[in-house]
Amino acid sequence: MDNTREQGLWKRGVLWLLLLGPLFFASYGFANWLTGQRDDVGSLVFAWEPQIPLWPWTIVPYWSIDLLYGLSFLLPACRREMDRHALRLLAAQVICVACFLLWPLRFTFERPPLDGAFGLMFDVLMGFDKPFNQAPSLHITLLVIIWAMFANHTRGLFWRGLLHGWMALIGISVLTTWQHHFIDLPTGALAGFFCLWLLPLQGATPLTQMRLTSDPRRWRLALRYGLGATLCAVLAVKLGGAWLWLFWPTVALAMVALNYLLFDAAGFQKQANGRLSPAATALLAPYLLGAWINSRLWTYRQPMPSQVVEGIHLGRLPATGELGSYAAMVDLCAELPLLRTPSAYCSLPSLDLVTPDALTCQRAAEAIERLRHEGPLLVCCALGYSRSATAVAAWLLHSGRCQSVDAAVALIRQARPQVVLGPQHLAALQGMLVASPALEVAHAG
Repeated sequence: MDNTREQGLWKRGVLWLLLLGPLFFASYGFANWLTGQRDDVGSLVFAWEPQIPLWPWTIVPYWSIDLLYGLSFLLPACRREMDRHALRLLAAQVICVACFLLWPLRFTFERPPLDGAFGLMFDVLMGFDKPFNQAPSLHITLLVIIWAMFANHTRGLFWRGLLHGWMALIGISVLTTWQHHFIDLPTGALAGFFCLWLLPLQGATPLTQMRLTSDPRRWRLALRYGLGATLCAVLAVKLGGAWLWLFWPTVALAMVALNYLLFDAAGFQKQANGRLSPAATALLAPYLLGAWINSRLWTYRQPMPSQVVEGIHLGRLPATGELGSYAAMVDLCAELPLLRTPSAYCSLPSLDLVTPDALTCQRAAEAIERLRHEGPLLVCCALGYSRSATAVAAWLLHSGRCQSVDAAVALIRQARPQVVLGPQHLAALQGMLVASPALEVAHAG
């Protein structure tokens, strides 16, 4: 655990528990009671689920999440982390209870009578937990959030192994105690990861960065991804069964559409180490797989970067095995992660198929100038054809190696003929010159 904790945080944690505890029991109990009054509550059970065994002893890990819920408030090292963790738990409660009320489901298996200590624990649980609050499983949603908090503050191979093993056992226990059907688990996990994405422990939340775009191109791209999400949702509902997994790409494509419409590149939550946040990775996984395959298909005939000038290379986002030739990297790709980066690395996430603005061009030029002294430098995006090419052009102007936008673009096209730099890219580069009077004067001279 972190040894630089703020003093007196335990009091703040107690206050949050005093707020969240009663809210949990009141809202959860109300959803159970209200659904119990209805006569239209259905169920969603796969044919193989009766084969799931009942293991009475797993009521112990099932119950243990209540203890871990309280202990998790002892872990945050600062007020910000404490408040974000508490708000994640609050968001989980609101999202899951809303789903219980809007789309109620019923658990259908009849559990046989159980004796001993395990049977007593089941009896206590049944005194409060009726078989209605099913999808998404609040148990799983809270588990994702609590698991993330403990993982952030657990060190050492043994303790981390013990943590992950026990948390996984809690996840399995919702099935082996016959408390939930399978559909409740993936939906609960999605809800949990959405709470992590919505309220990151570091940096601004997506809601505070939300700005409705006025760019027609971004509106068109958002519409396309929105239509893809709608198609996946319709197929999932109409076909059912294993096709219900299409709700995962539904969520992924809907989030990408919102990134283009509202959240910009920050919605992908690409971090300083080149990776997307665990929450964004989980939520966007179907889209990320498709985007990676697409990048490889487009660059199949030219996988290697192109040298524009000595020491500056332009190319696609590299695989881990392709990094050996580069001491530094400037990465313009928002939607794809890097599993490993050079020690000199700068991430400037930009949306795919959207022209970087003048400020991004300026920052990219400055990053290239700063990092090129480390050794061979790769400037990359998904394909190495547009965003990264704009960044290299910006550096050519910034460094004085080219005296005009047309000259910079011509030099890049000579090195990498496949680049796609249209009028909007040229306008952004020209806008960078206008925004930097010193550069404009130097080029005019």
